Amino acid sequence: MTDILDRDEQPIRTRRDGGVLLVTIDRPKANAINLATSRIMGDVFAAFRDDPDLRVAILTSTGEKFFCPGWDLKAASGDDGDAVDGDYGVGGFGGLQELPRMNKPVICAVNGICCGGGLEIALSCDIILAADHASFALPEIRSGTVADAASVKLPKRIPYHIAMEMLLTGRWLDAEEANRWGMINHVHPTADLMDKAWETARLLETGPPLVYAAIKEVVRDAEDSRFQDAMNRITTRQLPTVDTLYGSDDMMEGFNAFAEKRDPVWKGK
Repeated sequence: MTDILDRDEQPIRTRRDGGVLLVTIDRPKANAINLATSRIMGDVFAAFRDDPDLRVAILTSTGEKFFCPGWDLKAASGDDGDAVDGDYGVGGFGGLQELPRMNKPVICAVNGICCGGGLEIALSCDIILAADHASFALPEIRSGTVADAASVKLPKRIPYHIAMEMLLTGRWLDAEEANRWGMINHVHPTADLMDKAWETARLLETGPPLVYAAIKEVVRDAEDSRFQDAMNRITTRQLPTVDTLYGSDDMMEGFNAFAEKRDPVWKGK
């Protein structure tokens, strides 16, 4: 495994192994995110997006108590503190929420408390795995602000009334309840969490990158579209990733591999 960047003195650590990029938040004591950290995360995920040799990313953090509590309120306090509407970087808060053309899968491995903006970042990932001691909440109501991204995303991901209870009261969910409502994919013993994250990443690493890109763009495009409108954009190849896929060598490789009863060899072109 090798580092793609020397981040020994930075709050974000990165490590790549083959086509997998591991991104680790490392800001003791709680892994809270200030403006500088958010900008670094945006740069890291933009570089991941644009690197043709990287296929999938894992996002996690150091320690076992906190995954991420979100916005660093201490950094925002005082006359010289970070402004809540400051420059979060190319990907918005946490580097993922508003990053354009993020068409590669991202796995989130939640290893502790995941709340506020930390939960919003997790919701920006495609697959969420959690340690059995992890917990989830949106406590912004208690600090007089709104969980803006979560207010948009969460009622679309889990039952409306559960989402609204979390937003309006700040109620905490343990990992099992979060899994029951479909907020996360799987719960694992703490000692197994990263092994399971890597197992999932290896599975995705072997998959067809052009298909992944098309899936992610179709899902984004269709989120607020009528079914037939979305289907028309797909079938007429109006979405760039779909157009690329339909004219690709990989698509023919998939057909040929099936006919020849062998595993396909994906080249991403």
